[in-house]
Amino acid sequence: MFRPADLLRPHLKQLVPYSSARDDYKGSEGVFLDANENPLGSITQDNWNRYPDPYQKQLKERLSQIKGVRPEQIFLGNGSDEPIDLLFRAFCEPGKDEVIINPPTYGMYKVSADINNIKATEVLLTWDYDLDIDGILNGIQPNTKIIWICSPNNPTGNDVDQVRIEQVLKSFQGIVVVDEAYIDFSERKSWIERLNEYPNLVVLQTMSKAWGLAALRLGMAFCSPEIIAILNSIKPPYNLSGLTQETVYRALDQLEKKDQMVSEILENRAKLKSELEELDLVERVYPTDANFFLVRVKNARDIYVQLIDRKIILRDRSKVVLCEDGIRITIGTKEENARLIQELKELSELIKQ
Repeated sequence: MFRPADLLRPHLKQLVPYSSARDDYKGSEGVFLDANENPLGSITQDNWNRYPDPYQKQLKERLSQIKGVRPEQIFLGNGSDEPIDLLFRAFCEPGKDEVIINPPTYGMYKVSADINNIKATEVLLTWDYDLDIDGILNGIQPNTKIIWICSPNNPTGNDVDQVRIEQVLKSFQGIVVVDEAYIDFSERKSWIERLNEYPNLVVLQTMSKAWGLAALRLGMAFCSPEIIAILNSIKPPYNLSGLTQETVYRALDQLEKKDQMVSEILENRAKLKSELEELDLVERVYPTDANFFLVRVKNARDIYVQLIDRKIILRDRSKVVLCEDGIRITIGTKEENARLIQELKELSELIKQ
């Protein structure tokens, strides 16, 4: 039987989390003389003089209705990077424990592992950018605590095979993280729907992509209440600003607008794909379930640098394993995509000369 407490770093089992008087008093009205706040208000037109709800109860309640989970299955962080870091800090003993990552994948898993002095065992994806199940299962050691899976994967764009993820969940006694930052652009169902089947599953999502709220830095982790309780005990007391909580709460009423933006991005994606495939310098546009393409081009580094000179900024992935000569292209507006295609055509002509 999986129990998160069995994976917890030993010293954290005795941790007494930071608490405030607001934990004892649940009301919204009263004379608040507990937190050394400014009682006169703020220097801005809006009053931000009171500390925000440390557990974002109102926002989680609204999110639970949209996501189809219980509020106690939701952790909200300062971007997805915060729950990523907290999972390392909760379950991985520095200099002792390990995790498994599957390059090419989102770079923060490795960066966060390095910051926390955790060994990141790399099991490369297959040639078609799917999980190497045998490699993962053979790579699991007694001190392997977390397996990180990005789906749709960044930078390759494709959904990972769901059956293979299920194999990992059933075979591994540690935590399996499925990062779904780009799930809104995929046709598959979210792993959130299967949280109750797998107590070792953590699903990450974000408000940065489809919702267009990257500047607000709101990441979401969905998992068992037991794991949520652990994350809440080690997070900073007020990790999400009141401005972020209030703005996102209002934004959640704009679900139709979000869906319209996703639809437009998918239309632009289809058009851009066909236009990229017509260019001589493009060797392959990889299949994608996200809001970007991995594109293999001739002389990728040179193309990348020349586009910067033309004020078009892409992501050079040409030195990433299994992404040789790869450039990652985010789907832009119709006008931005047209500009990109025009510049690539001009570069293609220069190369011919």
